Amino acid sequence: QVQLVESGGGLVQPGGSLRLSCATSGIIFSFNTMGWYRQAPGKERELVARITSGGSTNYADSVKGRFTVSRDNAKNTVYLQMNSLKPEDTAVYYCNRLVGGTAIHSWGQGTQVTVSS
Repeated sequence: QVQLVESGGGLVQPGGSLRLSCATSGIIFSFNTMGWYRQAPGKERELVARITSGGSTNYADSVKGRFTVSRDNAKNTVYLQMNSLKPEDTAVYYCNRLVGGTAIHSWGQGTQVTVSS
């Protein structure tokens, strides 16, 4: 059974930083592309960053230059370092495995990120 457990969210002031973690189990983590998504209130879930098995990364334009996705295959964990946070980054953040560009597992509980002064 696949489990995706996100953590590391919280309340941060604009300009601040957070590091999110997603611990996985039930998949051969090192072979797979992983993605970070977010869903703000009243909006659809969107992909903000992805990292391939080889470590190549892609970002949504809205976070490029501010967010960095990384992975630790030994820990079956993917990370999202978020810097220069803006109020519009406020959302619940989720991770998932991507196959053909599509998230294929049931969503975890996510982790809430709130950027506010």
